[in-house]
Amino acid sequence: MTDTDAFAVRRATPADAAVLGRLLWDFNTEFDSPTDPADVLAARFARILEYDNVIALVVGDAKGFALITLRPAIWFDGPVAQLEELYVVPSLRNWGIGTQLIAEARRILAELGSPELHINVDEVDEDTRRFYERHGFVNIEEGVDYRMLCYIGQTEG
Repeated sequence: MTDTDAFAVRRATPADAAVLGRLLWDFNTEFDSPTDPADVLAARFARILEYDNVIALVVGDAKGFALITLRPAIWFDGPVAQLEELYVVPSLRNWGIGTQLIAEARRILAELGSPELHINVDEVDEDTRRFYERHGFVNIEEGVDYRMLCYIGQTEG
């Protein structure tokens, strides 16, 4: 593997499920988020990476990843994309890896005809908000003076 390959972003396959499961577990435990064990996450990755509406990107052997889902949209012809997760190994942050992941995601999504990429970010996570804002993401649509909010509800009850 060359130095260039070590930081190359590529589309993940079900064969990458164990790596993705471990990276997601690392991500969740870093931020004290509830999580299933890495092997359970890996099994889920192996299953969902078979779907046409799921895209996972991985950097090198395991430097970071992004998970994107697509859904039909009524507002335009292409699908709406949702960035479900984006994670870079802590020791490699500020090396441009997150930027590479966003750029490759945007390239693939443009090929698929998706005009929008949605991202949910915790309001208190100022570093992450700055990262996405630096890449052109907004929480206030052009022509309005109020923020967009994401609400979450349980499917039971």
